[in-house]
Amino acid sequence: MTTNELGFVHRFEPATVPGRAPLLLLHGTGGDESDLIGLGRTVAPGAALLSPRGKVLEGGMPRFFRRLAEGVFDENDVRRRANELADFVAAARAEYGLAAPVALGFSNGANIAAATLLLRPEALAGAVLLRAMVPLAEPPAADLAGKPVLLLSGAMDPIVPDENAARLAAQLRKAGAAIEHRVLPAGHGLSQADINLARQWLDTASAVAA
Repeated sequence: MTTNELGFVHRFEPATVPGRAPLLLLHGTGGDESDLIGLGRTVAPGAALLSPRGKVLEGGMPRFFRRLAEGVFDENDVRRRANELADFVAAARAEYGLAAPVALGFSNGANIAAATLLLRPEALAGAVLLRAMVPLAEPPAADLAGKPVLLLSGAMDPIVPDENAARLAAQLRKAGAAIEHRVLPAGHGLSQADINLARQWLDTASAVAA
């Protein structure tokens, strides 16, 4: 089901297996609300899927926040959009009767997920961050209190420098997240290893949540 209610154009698929954490699917630049549905079904079979479309357009391509150049973010917009996304999650939880979701974000979607964790920790139960980079140079003090986070980076990623991904992992760890950071032999695109690791990690995260 695709709808323009609750503040975002989004798709929602109800759970078919009880006890799995819902997934909040957050696409990369140029994606939409359908982009990660197949990935969500693969890595978390039977989980409820909530997939919004980013509201910012860059050359006609949807994103979740503005950037000033490649890798240079409009941090004021990052803050505003992360709060907007957290409000959407709260509204969707009430509308669809969901537990707090685990974000599954790729690239720009992973960046807004990381920002949401740091700015509105209550919105998410955890996150799988695929090719994420630091969204806020100096994030506010946050209490992530053991929230599980899987950060998967690419050793040959031309967009996200190794140092940047490591800095994001350090930010999240400092805030209290239970973070696992893996660097895979891949570029910016996703590999089968990403899919396998995300599925294994989500199986464990769902078991813990249950």
